[in-house]
Amino acid sequence: MRSILTTVVGSYPVPAWLPHSRTREAQHDAVLAVLKTQENAGVDVISDGELIRFNADHPETNGMVDYFLAPLAGVDVHPTRAEIDAFRRSAVGKYRNEPAAILRGPLGEGTLNLPRDWEAVRRLTRHTLKFTCTGPHMLSKLVLDPRGGDVARTAMELAEVLRKQLEAIDAPVVQLDEANIPGSPEEAEWAAAAVNHVLSAVRGEKNVHVCFGNYAGQTVQRGHWSRLLGYLNALRADCLILECARRPDEEVAALRDIDPRIRLGVGVIDVKDNHAETPDEVARGIERAARLVGGASRIRYVHPDCGFWMLQRAVVDRKLESLVLGRDLYEGRAPAG
Repeated sequence: MRSILTTVVGSYPVPAWLPHSRTREAQHDAVLAVLKTQENAGVDVISDGELIRFNADHPETNGMVDYFLAPLAGVDVHPTRAEIDAFRRSAVGKYRNEPAAILRGPLGEGTLNLPRDWEAVRRLTRHTLKFTCTGPHMLSKLVLDPRGGDVARTAMELAEVLRKQLEAIDAPVVQLDEANIPGSPEEAEWAAAAVNHVLSAVRGEKNVHVCFGNYAGQTVQRGHWSRLLGYLNALRADCLILECARRPDEEVAALRDIDPRIRLGVGVIDVKDNHAETPDEVARGIERAARLVGGASRIRYVHPDCGFWMLQRAVVDRKLESLVLGRDLYEGRAPAG
């Protein structure tokens, strides 16, 4: 049995045929292709590539944001010009032109149906499968409340919606994705409270992915892991899935201070580079991470830094193969014990 497992963060490049077809059959075939690609590479815990959320109207984000917010009760996805201007003056407006949703009333589940998504994917594979979901902190930062409401309260309202959805999902692994908190460490207390509220309903292994963003191959958030230790240690997660391949040694070393009750997933594949790592490079990346975080026993997963959606499929497939072969190489030469 492997002591370190391989996994993916979530997204996979959209197959070329999918944007040209809005049929369920095309989406079904795309998800099957992604699952089979990961299985063939030998990845231990796979995902649907977030393609079950694909919508041709918001292809750029693979449904990471709009998919979750647009169906909710109490929101409007048609902001006025004044609301767009107000949003652009916010910190989030620096990298997104318009709010994903406008809060018009009490938040509710509306027509969001994540259990249906899980049911559609789990029947397509017998492999260990994770279910990914954007977290409440990130979603709250993309909602504009023209009434001047409290973003922390909005985050908790979103957390309650997600909690209700996820409690009906029996996935062996559930992962919440939070890519905004690294740029806003001062929001750690209420952000962690919202994430923990969602995690309280998760029936399987509880994972939280935190990264510094990835848009057009660029880092979106500025920050340092050392500034997030209070947030990370407050999470009631089983494992943290963290960006490490792109972070310098002194920053990755800060992860040594994460509470030992929480296992670590360390990124060893750079998703902002078209270079396909060799198995030896991956093995050396694992060796580096183990040395910096306090030993291989702290590492549960190795994985890409973030999702793969910005890269070409041929590049991604080579990176996946090297991820598994590199893990095998590392474990074959790691000292016993």
